[in-house]
Amino acid sequence: MSRLRISAISYLNTAPLMWDFEHGEAGRDFDISYTLPSACAHELQGGRADIGIIPAAAYTQIPGLLVLPDVAIASRQPVRSILLVSRVPVEEIRTIALDTSSMTSVALTKILFEKWLGPGRTFRSMPPDIEEMLATHDAALLIGDPALQIDRSRYFTLDLAEEWIRHTGKPFVFAFWAVRRDALQSSGQAEELAAVFQRSRDHGLEPPSLHQIAREWSRRLLISEKDVISYLTENIYYHLDASCLEGLQLFYHYAAEVGALPAAPPIKFLPAKRKSSAVPVS
Repeated sequence: MSRLRISAISYLNTAPLMWDFEHGEAGRDFDISYTLPSACAHELQGGRADIGIIPAAAYTQIPGLLVLPDVAIASRQPVRSILLVSRVPVEEIRTIALDTSSMTSVALTKILFEKWLGPGRTFRSMPPDIEEMLATHDAALLIGDPALQIDRSRYFTLDLAEEWIRHTGKPFVFAFWAVRRDALQSSGQAEELAAVFQRSRDHGLEPPSLHQIAREWSRRLLISEKDVISYLTENIYYHLDASCLEGLQLFYHYAAEVGALPAAPPIKFLPAKRKSSAVPVS
């Protein structure tokens, strides 16, 4: 029986999801590597990983995936870590540098401008260096830890989750766990796999775990422990529930409509304890 390979993301918002893999016994059963969101999707697509915390956008481009139920990186209010940063007001923005670490937030940016903020902008992918991005563009998309570290008093900023929720009334789903269907054939872990990842999330969100995460990550990001905990408990929502699935379906619909992503297949879930579900994407 082979060990499944996990491709995880080295951002603060995944720390609760990885709790049991880093602090418990779950890590003994998997081979784990860390990378960026966009690279995580490439690892799955290339068969170099079996399970990944993939950007929601990647599900439209990688065939043969099953989504692990009930676990996500989502937001039901401002997310703080997905920002459009500019030195000019949004109505004056004409050129936008897009963080190469991102897939989903790039599609979300294009949706927001095409449908609500005004079409006709020019986009270009760049590494997430705010000074270099703004040296040649009116605005820059930053995601994850670099966005959390932005001094928002220096710029005009737009929280993309907040904008999505304001216009749609739906939560936004940035990422979720997915497993390659063919990888399960050589593993005896399929039946319990969903529960392993759900338990890790639950343990990571317990107060002692959150305080340990806050102590570690506040030093890395140079933000306060209080800000770390509020971000993980208020800005990030870790459940792929019915309202999040509605928001995800709407994102896929709009992304295809504006040409930001190909049409998404139906969302198929990994069966958990002999139960399975599929949510069609409308």
